[in-house]
Amino acid sequence: MKSGFWEDCKDDLDLRMEKAKEQGLNESKAGRYFKSKVSAAVAGEKEDEFYLRVKALLDSEGEVSDAIGRLTDREYYASLSYEEKQRYTLSLSEKYLRALERYRREREFSGLGIR
Repeated sequence: MKSGFWEDCKDDLDLRMEKAKEQGLNESKAGRYFKSKVSAAVAGEKEDEFYLRVKALLDSEGEVSDAIGRLTDREYYASLSYEEKQRYTLSLSEKYLRALERYRREREFSGLGIR
């Protein structure tokens, strides 16, 4: 840790915050976003498979009206009872909305050198 890792992180964060400010983005929102990215990188978190599927869909086709249907695991869905199907669809919808919000947030800050 004596190699200056944390100083580099702080310098990188400061640079990204300055870019966000120059582009007129909300500084508080940008700060939270960049800090969460650094925390995830330090913790070694891997990308969520579901989020990667949503991201691929949004990158290739944009927001589509049948996103939930496209993201449904058909084989699993067919094995469920009526009530379980309802819960599964609701859960999938909630996950999709969270992933969509994350995608929009990442797109907002993508011009600032964020991966």
